Amino acid sequence: MAVNSSTPPLHRALPSRSPLAFFNRTGPGFFTHSPNPRLVSVRSHSQNSAPDGSGSKRSLSLEDSQTSIGSSSSAIDFLTLCHRLKTTKRKGWINHGIKGPESIADHMYRMALMALIAADLPSGLNRERCIKIAIVHDIAEAIVGDITPSDGVPKEEKSRMEQAALSEMCKVLGGGMRAEEIEELWQEYENNSSLEANLVKDFDKVELILQALEYETQHGKVLDEFFVSTAGKFQTEIGKSWAAEIISRRNPSLANRTTSYVGATSKLQQLNQSCQSEFCILRC
Repeated sequence: MAVNSSTPPLHRALPSRSPLAFFNRTGPGFFTHSPNPRLVSVRSHSQNSAPDGSGSKRSLSLEDSQTSIGSSSSAIDFLTLCHRLKTTKRKGWINHGIKGPESIADHMYRMALMALIAADLPSGLNRERCIKIAIVHDIAEAIVGDITPSDGVPKEEKSRMEQAALSEMCKVLGGGMRAEEIEELWQEYENNSSLEANLVKDFDKVELILQALEYETQHGKVLDEFFVSTAGKFQTEIGKSWAAEIISRRNPSLANRTTSYVGATSKLQQLNQSCQSEFCILRC
């Protein structure tokens, strides 16, 4: 599906890169075996030493040692899995013949920067939450890959696959507060259920057309599809303003052609609605 270079080995085995293979896999669980942490006894001298210089000593409990090691192991496993986001190329660009296209992580990183630098945020909007949502919104693609409309996967099925993948990733992380937060942020974006999600949804489209503009300039491509598919879909004033600025920087002939296409499409939609209304009246 997506182009991916070699990935460092995980402490635990990972599923196949194919989205369908991932959901059709057999076996009781995501991993082939459980981590086997070493047991470590840790002793340290207290800063408040006794007068004779002997110093009091304390020992970490066996349970504390196991928890610390398990947490470290889960964190590195999770981060190694996320390495796939750095090496998996965005499929839309591959389909358009772009050589060396951006990765999923490239896309999310610039979205996070957008959330960081955006000025005049609406009252009550949490910038830090926007940054977090941007960082995790495509995180499930580390397992399922970059699923595009050309793959023919229904929207509901795509969401189900990504939700299942996200749950597996949260298990890799070991559960707990951080895993719960990642899942909550992802759901918030998926459901477009907050002001922060609205803005990050816009940043997703802004980053898409900005990258399209850059590839048009660098490769001499005509990438109307990405400008047309996002036209009129921005929810926030920031999104609309930034999108307008990007479009203004396109080659004038390309920008005019896209505007004409969008206008023609809008007229066809209005005509279709009018015809449906007249047909309804005739039936009545």
